[in-house]
Amino acid sequence: MNPAFAAVALALSLGQITPQLPVLPPITREAQVTYVDRSGAVLGVRGGRYAPPVDISKLPAYVPAAFVAIEDRRFYEHRGFDVIGIARALASDVVDGRAAQGASTITQQLARNLFLSSDKTMERKALELVYAVELEQSYSKPQILGLYLSRIYFGGGAYGLEAASRRYFNKPAAKLTLREAAMLASIPKSPTNYNPATEPEHSMARSRLVLDAMVDTGAITDAQRKKALAAKPRIWVKAATAPAQYFIDWIDGQTRQLVGAPRQDLVVETTLDLPLETAAAQAADAALVRYRKQKVEQTAVVAVDGSGRVRVLIGGSDYITSPYNRAVDAHRQAGSAWKPFVYLTALESGLTPDSLVTDEPVTIGRWTPSNYEPGYMGQITLEQALALSVNTVAARLADQVGRDRVAIVARRLGIGSPINTDPAMALGTTLVTPLEMADAYSSFSNGGRHTGLYGIERIRTAGGQVLYLRRGAASAQVIGNPALNDLDRMMRAVITGGTGRGAAIPGYDIAGKTGTTSDYRDAWFCGVSANFTVIVWMGRDDNTPMLRVTGGSAPAEVWRGVMGAALKKSKPQPIPLGPPGMVRAPVAPPSESLPQTPVPYTALPSTPPPPPAPSREPIDDTPSLPPH
Repeated sequence: MNPAFAAVALALSLGQITPQLPVLPPITREAQVTYVDRSGAVLGVRGGRYAPPVDISKLPAYVPAAFVAIEDRRFYEHRGFDVIGIARALASDVVDGRAAQGASTITQQLARNLFLSSDKTMERKALELVYAVELEQSYSKPQILGLYLSRIYFGGGAYGLEAASRRYFNKPAAKLTLREAAMLASIPKSPTNYNPATEPEHSMARSRLVLDAMVDTGAITDAQRKKALAAKPRIWVKAATAPAQYFIDWIDGQTRQLVGAPRQDLVVETTLDLPLETAAAQAADAALVRYRKQKVEQTAVVAVDGSGRVRVLIGGSDYITSPYNRAVDAHRQAGSAWKPFVYLTALESGLTPDSLVTDEPVTIGRWTPSNYEPGYMGQITLEQALALSVNTVAARLADQVGRDRVAIVARRLGIGSPINTDPAMALGTTLVTPLEMADAYSSFSNGGRHTGLYGIERIRTAGGQVLYLRRGAASAQVIGNPALNDLDRMMRAVITGGTGRGAAIPGYDIAGKTGTTSDYRDAWFCGVSANFTVIVWMGRDDNTPMLRVTGGSAPAEVWRGVMGAALKKSKPQPIPLGPPGMVRAPVAPPSESLPQTPVPYTALPSTPPPPPAPSREPIDDTPSLPPH
């Protein structure tokens, strides 16, 4: 410590000099937008770095006491600076890690944080001291401590006590235990060295010093200290809400479009289901570990309910290292997950699941598609062709019904990306995002309605004034019967006896489709239950191949984990059949090779009939696509 600075502080404390204090600069803070899930749990914050001042009265007494004990034990006695601490600092260097206090008080630290830089100059230090004195004259001790706790940095991107509590312990600060409070109080001295997530041993060791200091100051008893030391807090190495940051990124821009740049703190109530988001992240993480040797690098997961509410949105394996949102922004080939659009077009043109088609060599123009496995099955049903993801049948169907019609059907269901209509489009060469695939597949789950996807329910000020409230949007009937019921029946067969058997969940009515692109660059599983849709994509950012990862393997496992967690919250129920008697008229002149008159509606059974057994073992569905 500079002796001159110490002399100035000592003179101030003794009243020997009474300088004219400058006007205290205004304390400013940018507005924050807090995003909460459907149950009110905090997902994350955007906007300003700092939260409002902490209300000390709403914390357990040991929480502020921990910071006072280790940072400034004479906080409630001094007038902004600690003369005893200054004298001690002059006599001896402060030893790193000791509970003894240095010369910089909490009030001085706050003054530096609020108004000054960290430059180690005499001018800055003197101004810091003066501002500390003025802060003490302008605010109460609890107010100063509350401001301090809202501004200090705790590492891991967490500014302020509340953010740190949620980051490391996944709980509000009001629910911190004594040991957890001591661990957080350990961090400000060195957010890198005492970070609980990355340096657990150093954090534990310093928290013992904090607890010792709390005993010395009388904040806790020795018995409380021993009990706290015996506790083993759960530390979240990765923030519990980290996967949800992809979702917040998606709706943050929408928030500003709806209410403009925030001038006051806002709360955005969203559609996300945080427990389900967590379950989805755990399922995805487990699959990424399990399939790492097969060069799986990234995943994206989207889950929506039948009304279009986005319940899960995960855009990658780790938001901290890669915030690029693959669920929203990554356009990848759909592979055979595109085939339901082809088959729906054929069903709307008059075919049925029991219509016979032929698996045989086919050439369209100069393109000859092949199946994943060698050989051909000959005559099979339409249902078997989809269940086994037979490429030759899908290619011929798209050519017969018209690829332009397939494109129109896909667009009608919610595919917004450009759709190619070359011969290989039937096998999924169109580039799509997981989010728009969720939009399109959702109509298979809810009786054929298209609702559009959304993530914001309400926006209000922190004081409760409602700035935006979503009204129920009108939905459009985009699939009629019997085409809808027939397609859902065929997609059930994908899971019960086809390429998607790895997604099976006994006791529930589910339907879906696998998708794998050439050289295993993309793997999908897209599927539905009653009024719920889950889309899973897995691949690599550089578009290089994985090692034989198909849609029926890793993505199906993740899908089963996500859908299984969602279904636990409801009783088993059948996928809605949709309004009876509706048949979608052809959207373009039909091909002469298919029936010209739509099949008339007939009564649908109350429970879907079981699909016929496939003619051979299921195969993977990697289409043979043109180079890309």
